[in-house]
Amino acid sequence: MCGSEVESITGGLCGNQKLERDRAVADLTTRVTSFTPDFLHALMKALLDILLDSSSTWESLHGCLLGVKVVVGATTPDTESQFHQEVRHVALTHLTHQEVRVRQAAGEVLGALCESDGGATYSLVRGTVLGLVKSNLEREVTDDDASRSEHETTRILMEKLSAGSRERRNSGDAAQIFHDTAGWRNLETSMKCLEHMINGAAPKFITYIDQELLDLIFKALTHTNRFVRETGFNVCGALVSCGAYEGAELLESNPMFTFGDQLTHHLGQGLADNWSQVRLASSVATRKFLMSLPPAARERFFPVLLPRLCLNRYYVAEGVRLYSQETWRQVTGAEGKVLVEKYIDYVVSYYIEATGADNHAVREAACACIAELALKLSTGALRSHVQPLLHALTVCFTDDSWPVRDAACVACGNFILCFPEEAQGSMEVLYPLFFGNLEDNIPSVRQGAAVAIANVVRAYGRDALPMIVEKMKEGLRGVKDQPSESERYGDLESGPATYGVVKRKRDNDMDLHSNKQMYSCGSLAPKMGRGGGGCSDCRFRRPPQLWERADGYVYLVSELAGVGEATAEVISVLSVLAEASRHRHYTAHVTLLETLCKTLPHLARGLGKRVFKTHLHLFLDSIFYALECENGLTSSAASQCLTQLSQFLGPNILRGRVEEYNPSYLRALDANSFIAPL
Repeated sequence: MCGSEVESITGGLCGNQKLERDRAVADLTTRVTSFTPDFLHALMKALLDILLDSSSTWESLHGCLLGVKVVVGATTPDTESQFHQEVRHVALTHLTHQEVRVRQAAGEVLGALCESDGGATYSLVRGTVLGLVKSNLEREVTDDDASRSEHETTRILMEKLSAGSRERRNSGDAAQIFHDTAGWRNLETSMKCLEHMINGAAPKFITYIDQELLDLIFKALTHTNRFVRETGFNVCGALVSCGAYEGAELLESNPMFTFGDQLTHHLGQGLADNWSQVRLASSVATRKFLMSLPPAARERFFPVLLPRLCLNRYYVAEGVRLYSQETWRQVTGAEGKVLVEKYIDYVVSYYIEATGADNHAVREAACACIAELALKLSTGALRSHVQPLLHALTVCFTDDSWPVRDAACVACGNFILCFPEEAQGSMEVLYPLFFGNLEDNIPSVRQGAAVAIANVVRAYGRDALPMIVEKMKEGLRGVKDQPSESERYGDLESGPATYGVVKRKRDNDMDLHSNKQMYSCGSLAPKMGRGGGGCSDCRFRRPPQLWERADGYVYLVSELAGVGEATAEVISVLSVLAEASRHRHYTAHVTLLETLCKTLPHLARGLGKRVFKTHLHLFLDSIFYALECENGLTSSAASQCLTQLSQFLGPNILRGRVEEYNPSYLRALDANSFIAPL
């Protein structure tokens, strides 16, 4: 009976299908505690026989190693027993197997042995495992490999895959692609093995932490391959977790504090890595590192880590952003603002450095963080840093990436509102940049510029209004000269296009989207520089069309309506705004009408009921035209506009005004009121 049951278990573990092996491992995990010592001995002997058999398939080796891992957890630790010696030997042998899943399972077995014997296994296999890591870190590469950057390698791979989608690849091509994408031999799995052993020994691994081990891990953290760096930070995270145990407050016995400066340096580099996966792995290790120390001891490392954690709360990759936000809450508690003010010199220095990063997502996050400083910190803490921060934002205004330009614009508006005197000397440079963004090709950039200019008016009052109002009227009136149709692709960009794809006027041309190179999200994109000395350096922008310029001023009129000192000027512009919305001779007029419908409720609230009611009739034709047009977005915006105006003015007042102006609109108004959401 015993033999048949052993055969049943080993048969499941040796299954060809992964699902079959997983079920066998789960079943063994559930039953292993009920097995007698004799049965465990027989089962282990059967598993080791399969693992030592050179004819065993990799599937059998993989399943049996996972089975050995389960059995190890149910046995009494004894590093000198024949059982443990054979398991160590088998695991070490398969650490260099050609199948990655077998190597991973072998590492898990060594981790289980360390958990069972408190890390004694590590001391016995340390030389072998660290030797594997070291030899693969230092392995020689060909001249071609050495000269090829990570981005270049990925680009070549993508080109081959793209070519392969058009014609069948022969076996030689497949082999070449494998060569291009093959990992650094068994480096990653060897490091994962080290991670498993550290996690297995947990706090008892503290005694094995020395400079030699750290130097090896640090070398992986600076490796050219991003997957190696990611694995290195995972190992680093496991290592720093060893310090989080009862009694770790004794700093002289906590290696995390002893080697803290070295760890902080490399964690800081990881928090600023260009690859999101590496940045996330470093974020995990950083949280474990800081939480392993008493609160009073953490501040020693804040000058390096705090600014990077703070910036990553706005990083574009959601995983990094959310994890960093939670880390910030756990590490700083309710003292985040106080700590930023305390280390403001380090924070400002890093933010300015980040505005010059090659990664446009980092530059965008830096601009958002600079805006946060202006809004949340006391003026006294930030006053001495206003000029360098404004200069950095001014440079970002000329960025090739529009999200960076948008973030820089909004941040400048916040700074001017909070520090009008300090920013006064920069306005001669900033005004053209603000209006440049207000006429940008991207709608959200235009909207952000309107918010920023409204803050300028709040800061400088009537001194700034005459020039702004004159430009508003000029921009709105200019839409009458918008050409009805442009020559097909007549406004092609002359410079390099974003991500190598030429921006053209019409995006519905199938030729633009068929049989083209595919790129991953940002990772394979060419570097997008910050620009040089002015708007003309933004190579990824075309001259604005007249309707786009008018669209930006529609946003601006709405934003200025909420500024008390600008009420009279806004009222004087309403007739010009209404006239601009009546020009429908060009294709994009529906987009301008959509913006008008979106902003009218905000405009009404800014001016107040009494004032707006007297001017409502100016916009009724445009609203009901938009409501019944074929463009879904414009029609939806008009419907929501009527709903919000009804709530603001009152349904009877709105109906009365519509009936007085044009009774034929009542049918559409009543239909909209019936289907409109509450």
